[in-house]
This record gives sequence, structure tokens and C-alpha cells, in this order.
Amino acid sequence: MSKNREIITGLDIGTQSIRIVMGQRLGENRLKIIGVAETPSLGISRGSINSIEDTVSSIAEVMEKCERMTALRIDKIVVGISGTHIKTTNSRGVVAVAKASQQVEDSDIARAVEVAESTTIMPNYEILHVLPIAYNLDDQKNIKEPQGMTGVRLEVETQVVMALSSQVKNLTKCIYRTGVDIEFIVFSILATAEAVLTKKQKELGVAVVNIGAATTSLAVFEDGNILHTAVLPVGAGHITNDLAIGLKTSVMVAEAVKLDHAQALSEGISKRDEVDLHKYSEEEKKGSFVYKRDIALISEARMTEIFEAVNEELKKIGRAGKLPAGVILTGGGSKLPMIIDLAKQVFELPVFHGLPINQDFPIDKLNDPEYTTALGLVIWADRNIESGYTLPGADVFKKMGSKINNVFKSIWPS
Repeated sequence: MSKNREIITGLDIGTQSIRIVMGQRLGENRLKIIGVAETPSLGISRGSINSIEDTVSSIAEVMEKCERMTALRIDKIVVGISGTHIKTTNSRGVVAVAKASQQVEDSDIARAVEVAESTTIMPNYEILHVLPIAYNLDDQKNIKEPQGMTGVRLEVETQVVMALSSQVKNLTKCIYRTGVDIEFIVFSILATAEAVLTKKQKELGVAVVNIGAATTSLAVFEDGNILHTAVLPVGAGHITNDLAIGLKTSVMVAEAVKLDHAQALSEGISKRDEVDLHKYSEEEKKGSFVYKRDIALISEARMTEIFEAVNEELKKIGRAGKLPAGVILTGGGSKLPMIIDLAKQVFELPVFHGLPINQDFPIDKLNDPEYTTALGLVIWADRNIESGYTLPGADVFKKMGSKINNVFKSIWPS
């Protein structure tokens, strides 16, 4: 947020693009978005910073674009952080209720959360969020809001989100070198959820899946609380790489072909429909035709593996096929045609595109799923929420690639 506390600015640093959203508080829980901007992302790989200089340059560029649009100077921002380095763990904190009247006060809750936080310190990691999931007061279990209740022993169950210290330091260094301060560092998928999920969906049980260029993030909610998260090291950019290999072309051409012709399901595509690669690059020979069906087969194989990996995460917590509010897809990768149809087949659940909820957004760009995280960071700060999550292991990826290899074999002559 800026010195004018009515202004909040969210910064989403992705592998392909950096996006910024500026909002203005109007009171009565209303938020008006007054500025958005984006720029290509340099110095970022798989969600992590690998060049300080390039990242600083990209951040400064997108901030300048937003400042020109709004005629407002940015002095503080809310920044998202993601990547497979993020870890979470469950933790409990127990305290005695302080008052002689045995009435639970906010200070008792704060002490219990502090105890939970103090027991989860890991070397080389920094705590981002401590999210209370439920409280137990003496023999009363699963209490949501214990304030004002009577008891002796207060226990809190939390999820603690941690990020690799080196990544946090690199991120903060890049931000500070642009001349602005950091208001919050937020686990990105938590911010995304704030932008696209309703309270009702969180109560019923829902998963939000953000398909980025290099990673896919997952958050699962139930009974209004966060239940599980994961950051998977595969995203829509892998489709581009697969197409470059499968079609024997450059990554630049493969990306253009993906945007024009890829879809998540190959059914219904004629085996005779062709695409001329020469129209995308003069380096391709004239008459360099590839079949549209092959493009779809490659895209379908990779997206199927991504969704199967997400479904494995749901199986770990016993929620595969058991989320009444279904799955919400967002992020740039969610714009792939027929992705909802494929997701329904894999998850066997209702599946919807994630769009901003209950907000007055006059800027058309905010209806683009690529902006949900940057927007969510603004909403997060506006609601003054702090949260926490679970990052599972990556065993599921040991077998990833089998479908892709099979597709390559089917379209390459032996």
C-alpha cells in the first residue's frame, strides 16, 4: 500500500510475465481497480529468481507503466511468492486462558498461534503465514471462533507456510532496489483464491488450480478453511516445449502454434487438417505442414498429466471426486480451448473457469485469468488476511512424461 492507505498495489512475478494491479478502497468493503500493467518477465525461471539485475529491470518497468496509467507513485506493494521451494506443515499451540474469569480473549488466541509458530522453525526457511484452522477449548473440539467462550485450556491447529530464505531474500532485494517497500509477502495461490472463490465454495469444499507457465499451484478449501496446497513443477510452458520437440520446430514457432491451434482434447479434429509452419517463420521450409490433430494430441497428453498430478494431490487428502463445489481453473494455461471438458473427465467433478467475484472492475483485463493472482494480492491486503498451507512431495512426477513420449512415437515415423 502507498502512503495514501486507500491505495493498494499487488505484484505478481511470474515466469513469463510480471503483472501489477492497483486498487483503491472506497469503504464499505468496496474496492475499485484503477490501474493494471504487465511486462515480459526476465530473470525468472520456474517461479524463482535467477538474475537479480534482470528481475529488477522487469519490476521497475511494470511499475512505471502502472504509475503512468494512474498518475500515482507506488511506494509500497504486496508481492506474491510461489515455487516448489515453498513448504508447509501442520502445527499445534496450547496455552492456558489468562483471565481469572476463564473467558478467551484475542490475546489468548495470539499466544496460542505464537506457540504453534515457534515449534515449526526450519533451517534455511522463513515463515510467511500461520493460518489457524480450528480451535479446541477444553473438551470442545473444532471451534472456529473461540473469542468470548469460557474454558481453561486453549489449543489451536494451524498450517504454517514457509519459503526458502534465499528466495525470500532475493525477492525482497529486487523489490527494494526499485525504491519501494514491501507491505506483505503472500503465498501466491492464497491470493488467487481470494480473487476467485466465494465463502460458500470454501465452506462446501473446493479446489483452485492456477496453471502458470512453469508451475501449477493447487489450494483446497473445506469448511471455510485451507485444507491442502501444492506447487507442481509443470505448467503450460511445457506444452510449448512438447510441441517444439514433437513438431521439430523452434520454441518461438511452437508457442505461436499453441496459441492458434492447441486444445486440451483431440476428439473431433480431422486427421487431414494441416497447419503450415512456414507462415510462423521464414526459417521453416515452405510446405512444412503438420497435422492439427498431432498438435492437439501433444497438448492433451501434457494437460492430462498435469491434471492427473493434481488429482494425486486430492487423493492424498481423500478429496478426489469429493469436492461439492468442484474445481476452479485459473492462470494463463486455463485459457486452452476445451480445458474444462478435459478437467471434468480427469477430476470427475464440476469444473469452472475462475473469474473475479463480487468486485467492481471497470478494466477489461481483469477478466483475464492471468490477472487473478495480482488482483488477489490487492484483495488479500484489503481484507488484511494472513494464511498458511501444505506443500506435498513430488513423487507423482517420477512417471510424468510417459504419455508425451507415447504421443511422440505415434507421430514420428520409425
